[in-house]
Amino acid sequence: MLSPYKSLDLTDHKGFLCGKILADLGADVIKIEPPGGCPSRNIGPFYRNIPHPERSLYWFAYNAGKRGITLDIETARGRDILKKLAAKADFIIESFSPGYLDRLGLGYQALKQVNPRLIMTSITPFGQSGPYEDYQATDLVGMAMGGLMYLTGDSDRPPVRISFSQAYLHAAADAACGTLLAHYHRELTGQGQHVDVSMQQSVVWTMMNARPFWELTGTFLKRVGPFRAGLSSGAIQRQTWSCRDGAVTFIVMGGAGGAGTNRALVEWMDEEGMADEELKGIDWDAFDMAAASREFHQRIEEKIGRFFVTHTKEELFTEAAERRIMLYPVSTPADIVLSPQLAAREYWVGVEHDELRTCISYPGAFLKSSEAPCSLKRRAPLIGEHNHEIYQQELGLSNEELATLREASII
Repeated sequence: MLSPYKSLDLTDHKGFLCGKILADLGADVIKIEPPGGCPSRNIGPFYRNIPHPERSLYWFAYNAGKRGITLDIETARGRDILKKLAAKADFIIESFSPGYLDRLGLGYQALKQVNPRLIMTSITPFGQSGPYEDYQATDLVGMAMGGLMYLTGDSDRPPVRISFSQAYLHAAADAACGTLLAHYHRELTGQGQHVDVSMQQSVVWTMMNARPFWELTGTFLKRVGPFRAGLSSGAIQRQTWSCRDGAVTFIVMGGAGGAGTNRALVEWMDEEGMADEELKGIDWDAFDMAAASREFHQRIEEKIGRFFVTHTKEELFTEAAERRIMLYPVSTPADIVLSPQLAAREYWVGVEHDELRTCISYPGAFLKSSEAPCSLKRRAPLIGEHNHEIYQQELGLSNEELATLREASII
């Protein structure tokens, strides 16, 4: 889809995913690192547990599909080279602190003089303006100040964040969307623009499920662990249940949708001798989950919980599908790798790593398209892997110029 277009990726871990998405869509994404390599190459885990900047699985995951060069943009010659690259680029993605590129003469206002069609996308903790614009922020800060931590964890304990860093992934994904919206505008008008992405704002959008409760019931959702809150009665409903070999998700819901699935579950439990008279006596067509008391939910969930722990995830999921019960397994990473659905869609792809003498299985395209398929073109670049290809073959620098730049540690 984006195969005619070129992007310069100046990001660190805050924005890697944005360039990865553009690369998957077909753009020629050139990852620009400082000489010696990006510090994010030191983020683990590492291939075969051997710490090395060329073995970071984190680097592999978020920079696959890109080409890579080294360049010190803080030198006069480095800045000149970046401007030449920008003159031929369609997008620039960056995650420096606000004002850093401006101080180097490489901000959007300077680069659009070189290339008026250029789209620059900036990914920062709090955006390019406001009282927090100069603040730094880790994933923990993003999750907290974006509000998501308020909803995550148990009610009787302090908030917690999702264990794997998510905040900047949300920001980078939003940056890819913003970049493509700006691209669409450019196709209509010929004008480039500066896209400003705040990680905090991206995390706020993950809470959109919580906002309607204030509008509808005047209540704030609060963290309740594996339960669902927000019912007008004050009751909470269990969403995550233990089973013999893991966990499944299921909610005792009301309305037409809940009536059928609740009834089918009780019938199944009754066939196995695990449904008592209270369960069998409930009129599910008239059941109002919002009006039911907390004590009622607790009694019902205790009985259902005893039934679930007698079965495995696969048994529950297979039978639920046959009986049209809205129940789903909570997949572990191993379950995802072995998923027959993902295998049938050829989601996993092998990527050759000649430098490691191996082929590594990667997640494939995030979508399928009949006219312009997404694909993973190559593994993540080694440090300065494409210096010769880009600087000499595409920018026209001579062997002598390249040697001089290398000796001066500019590349």
